[in-house]
Amino acid sequence: MGIFQRVFRVGKAEAHATIDKFEDPIKMTEQGIRDLKKDLNSAMTALAEVKGQGIRLRKQASENKKAAGDYERKAMLVLQKAQGGDLDSGESDRLAGEALSRKEDAAKRAATLTGDAKQQETTAAQLQAQVDKLKAAIATYENDLVTLRARAKTAAATKKINKQLSKVDSNGTLAMLERMKERVEEDESLAEAYGDMADSSKSLDDEIDAVIDDKGAGSDQLAELKAKMGMS
Repeated sequence: MGIFQRVFRVGKAEAHATIDKFEDPIKMTEQGIRDLKKDLNSAMTALAEVKGQGIRLRKQASENKKAAGDYERKAMLVLQKAQGGDLDSGESDRLAGEALSRKEDAAKRAATLTGDAKQQETTAAQLQAQVDKLKAAIATYENDLVTLRARAKTAAATKKINKQLSKVDSNGTLAMLERMKERVEEDESLAEAYGDMADSSKSLDDEIDAVIDDKGAGSDQLAELKAKMGMS
């Protein structure tokens, strides 16, 4: 079956490379499943028709078999009429013969219809096997399609991430960080130097003021102590 060949190649490792290059595997699988479902519908219709025909043939065969039995009973009743004197023997033989002839025809039709019914039932069994096969194939490929879609999404996401990572210039980024580090270190060194310069510019005046303040404070304290002790 052509549809099986189209869908089967999706699952073959040898065909993956070709499919990836020239066809969308998901769309291809979806189309294959749609084709399978069309085949399934056709097979189901044919199966119903064949089964229906077989049922009709069985019913007709049964009716003809019953008719054959009825004609045989009628022939016996006609002969009994003649035996009882209610019917002329010649007439009874004619009627009984006609009844038996129709019985024979009905029996032949019943046999023919029974054979036709068996043939239809054999065909129906073959179609049923085909229908079961199609149902199983559809279920399998629908499950595979779910997995294929998930894999496709994962592959697309991974491809996108890898593509972005491939554009990252690690060497350039590292060089930029190193330049930034050097600049920060330079700024820190300059800040420290300016701090030292600020301290050095104020230290001379501070030392002078400290000396003057310390001596003045010492003289006053010494005078107070001498006065307290009565010293000149």
